[in-house]
Amino acid sequence: MPVNLTQPVAAQLLPVAGVSLGIAAANIKRENRKDLLVMQLCEGARVAGVFTRNRFCAAPVIVAREYLAQAAVAGSDGIRALLVNTGNANAGTGEQGMQDTRTTCAALAGLLGCKAAQILPFSTGVIMEPLPVAKIGSGLPAAVANMRADNWYDAANAIMTTDIVAKAISRQVSIDGVLVTITGIAKGSGMIHPNMATMLGYIATDAAIAQPLLQTMVREASDRSFNCITVDGDTSTNDALMLIATGKSPLPEVKSADNKACKALQSAITEVAIHLAQAIVRDGEGATKFITVRIEGGKDEAECKQIGYAIAHSPLVKTAFFASDPNLGRILAAIGYAGVDDLDVAALKLYLDEVLVAEHGGRATSYREEDGQRVMQQSDITIRVVLDRGAANATLWTCDFSYDYVKINASYRS
Repeated sequence: MPVNLTQPVAAQLLPVAGVSLGIAAANIKRENRKDLLVMQLCEGARVAGVFTRNRFCAAPVIVAREYLAQAAVAGSDGIRALLVNTGNANAGTGEQGMQDTRTTCAALAGLLGCKAAQILPFSTGVIMEPLPVAKIGSGLPAAVANMRADNWYDAANAIMTTDIVAKAISRQVSIDGVLVTITGIAKGSGMIHPNMATMLGYIATDAAIAQPLLQTMVREASDRSFNCITVDGDTSTNDALMLIATGKSPLPEVKSADNKACKALQSAITEVAIHLAQAIVRDGEGATKFITVRIEGGKDEAECKQIGYAIAHSPLVKTAFFASDPNLGRILAAIGYAGVDDLDVAALKLYLDEVLVAEHGGRATSYREEDGQRVMQQSDITIRVVLDRGAANATLWTCDFSYDYVKINASYRS
């Protein structure tokens, strides 16, 4: 089971005015599995997003970027729906994949009475297999007929692939006496090292937010959440995080990053994003430990993340944590090969939770292996490295590698 992660409670997922969600079983990969999601947006809703930086990005990523750029132009038609399918990534499918993506957008547009370019497509699943356009087309009427404002729980379940637990959360924040709602869902379990966002994530609010500011806010939320996680160091071809602002709240439109309303909204949106990002790590394929990597006292944040990811990506570190084996010299080795050439290893300190493990370039005189063993048997663990070379910090989240990670990925297509 995932590390300290439980299913979201459907009744605690709050509707966002201006968003309706419909789910259907299109039998894309498995029979009778809900694998199709339509998110219909009210007229005037604004959408911003960040996408994978993988150069082999999927056809839906290319098309979604194109349609989103068109919608962001003043006076143009806005985005009216998001279309998500699981079971097939439509990546590595060439020109046919592009045509297939546009065909599915056009099919949904016909049902909703809008233009194809007002539909943003998203896919996740097996790479380099043709998108089953006919199955998706057949499933769309049922998804549209199923649309409800309170369908967030089923939507979170419909976008899962190897996930064990659905990932969803709602938050409300009072701004100038107005209660603003934020609800988000995400999916992801393996092939997680986002470098932009997550596998797939959707966060909606009923606030009205100016388009340029919305893009800034989704980037900020992504950088503080999904860009701080890793399960296996693999950046997906299909990653996308979308932020939707419907404008249905009576709160006046937020136009400036400097005002109190924007800061309150940004904080709440980022909180939702962090919850979803951490849920992905806790549900990492085969994960038994949730590991926080905290790097302190660096020259800049980039340096801190560079060292943090060296630790978080190391298969030797991750397998040691799975075994609860305090073979902690592996962490020192990862710090050393992180690529910070002028790092003074004699100045840094390594902690495992509150236990000082290493200082002055070697084992701390106070360290006892039984203390390290005690911490490593926990399901939630913090690795803390104090570099003592500046004021910058960074926090990343990762998990261990277990036997099940290999089993899951060895049989992914079966």
